[in-house]
Amino acid sequence: MITIASKVNDLYSFFDTLKSEIGGTLEKSTTECKLEINNDLASGSIRSIALEDGIFVLEFNITATENIQITLDALLATHVNFMYCSKGKLAHSFTKESDKTSADNSVIDAFQTSIVANIISGQNVIFIEKDVETVATLISVNTDGSNNSEWSASLKDAFISDKTTDYLYIGSYNLKIAESIKQLQSIKQKGLVRKLLTKGIVNVILALEIDHHNKDLESLEMEPTSLTKMEIGLIAQLTEYINEYPDLDHKVENLSDRVGLSAAKLQEGFKFQHDLTVCEYIRSIRLTKSEQLIINTDLNISEIVYSVGFTSRSYFSKIFKERFDCTPSEYKKSKLAVSA
Repeated sequence: MITIASKVNDLYSFFDTLKSEIGGTLEKSTTECKLEINNDLASGSIRSIALEDGIFVLEFNITATENIQITLDALLATHVNFMYCSKGKLAHSFTKESDKTSADNSVIDAFQTSIVANIISGQNVIFIEKDVETVATLISVNTDGSNNSEWSASLKDAFISDKTTDYLYIGSYNLKIAESIKQLQSIKQKGLVRKLLTKGIVNVILALEIDHHNKDLESLEMEPTSLTKMEIGLIAQLTEYINEYPDLDHKVENLSDRVGLSAAKLQEGFKFQHDLTVCEYIRSIRLTKSEQLIINTDLNISEIVYSVGFTSRSYFSKIFKERFDCTPSEYKKSKLAVSA
């Protein structure tokens, strides 16, 4: 087993230890560390991002040939940690025991989220299983008074104050969080733009995590589903496919054949995960893509209509106005005026 330990708020030391134990190429900046690994022990990457307001992000995209145990020391009753597993699985424990395996702990499966707050235990131990591609994101929020943030105070009230034992919640499946995490991972900009985009998307992820937690606790989550974990994974694949290729002719029967799910299962999956039918979701993605093209390209409206998969300009104008309260041409003019 590969064992990694880190002190609180000492990510540089943590990554130095990672590199020492696993190898790889390490890049550091004032706000980010990234270890790229491609050797006999593991392949993939581990990245950290330090943000304002006492927030840091730790991302894993790794396949290891040995089990990995990561021990993160924690200050009691200060940090709320949000963990989401996009692929594979993670296991969490509040105690470090050399003979303990991931099977002995709380398991966070693919598409599941969890919230952890240390009240009496001074450690969080994360287990990554060997030979399993693991993609996971940890967002840690420091809620102590120095941040002077109303929303961090609300987090402390919800997950730390008046608690006498460690707080651990493992939620039901959620694909919306996975989509936002992909946006975070795909940011290519540098400097201030990168910083602002990162902070905005992390805030969205935190909002989705808290909303999902509240709905789970209140039993107000979307209607119960008969979908299995494997079927939810297939819905996630289709979601990614539609996002990447919105212009294709996505008939329900074609999508069903692509992943081997019935049309009924397909509709159930999209309603459960997106609160939209398949056709509604496709239309929403195409509208979002069209807005991006209007803002970021010189394509005229007709070219945009057909490039995102619509076949009627009049229909496109109608549904665009329903979402944005103006026609595509008016939207384009307003954006040009702002940038002038």
